[in-house]
Amino acid sequence: MTPGDLGPYVHGYFLDYLGTQKGLRPSSIRAYRDGFRLFLTFVAGDRRCAVSRVRLDDLTVERAQRFLHFLEHERHNHIRTRNHRRAVLVSFFEYLARRAPERLAVSQQVAGIPVKRVAPPETRFLERTDVEALFRRLPMRGRHVARNRLLLLFLYNTGARVQEVADLRVGDLDLIALRVRLHGKGDKWRTCPLWPQTVAELQRHLAARHISTAPDAPVFVSHHRRPLTRFGIYKIVRRLTSTPGTPTTAAVYRWASPHVFRHTAAVHLLEAGVDVNVIRGWLGHVSLDTTNRYAEINTRMKEAAVQLCKPPVGGDQTCPPHAVWHDDARLLSWLASL
Repeated sequence: MTPGDLGPYVHGYFLDYLGTQKGLRPSSIRAYRDGFRLFLTFVAGDRRCAVSRVRLDDLTVERAQRFLHFLEHERHNHIRTRNHRRAVLVSFFEYLARRAPERLAVSQQVAGIPVKRVAPPETRFLERTDVEALFRRLPMRGRHVARNRLLLLFLYNTGARVQEVADLRVGDLDLIALRVRLHGKGDKWRTCPLWPQTVAELQRHLAARHISTAPDAPVFVSHHRRPLTRFGIYKIVRRLTSTPGTPTTAAVYRWASPHVFRHTAAVHLLEAGVDVNVIRGWLGHVSLDTTNRYAEINTRMKEAAVQLCKPPVGGDQTCPPHAVWHDDARLLSWLASL
């Protein structure tokens, strides 16, 4: 390796650092790859040279800033996409600083590029009546009717991410104990309970498809007997939820996707009174803040809270009694002493 060669650093970053040291899933590594490939193409275009001729010294903070500006104003990417590309650059330049300490100053400058604030995406979910109506109107005939029904039921039961479903293997199922192990983000495993109905559908599915039920065999496969990809699952869900129906039904399902079933599972668990920490473990959230957002969007729980503190509306009604602690002399004395 000669000084200034970029290739060995890129090779080590993707194959050793992201995959081995950080333990990112292949889908996450592909997302990093796509972002970094755009950056390399931008740098090569800026230098007017082939990508193979891009050198280490060509990766400057000025080019990183102009690249992010290019994404936002010329490619018209969303701010969230721009922020993700920025995170890819920060990660790579930090790795570069560890391998080539003379690049530390540039790494610090790239890390100093601010993240742009953006409103969080709207969290969409289906009401219970919508879910029931959806399952009632699923096709009853067809080559993959049973598989598709099981796919929706599994998504709703577990709240699994689409990649977790695509990676699901027969060995991850424990149909006797009614549970499944899911391989999630950060190479972490979690266990989710299964409804008896889901287990029964899984048993019929595995018995009827006449293919390998070895522990490493995929649970959901295409008509070519290959594992369904995340994009294949997305297309199936969109097709099943866009079946022609009434105008109201079409409006409800027009934005349905595998992740909407994840949100739906979380909201319905919350409505059932499940503790938010249990839901956090169920969904595999790293931070409780991610789970708490479902409490914010649950309108029915807010309406129930309002009913508990309704103000008097008539002259014959009295105001709700004041708090008990108002009459607690010892508590008031203690508060006054603070």
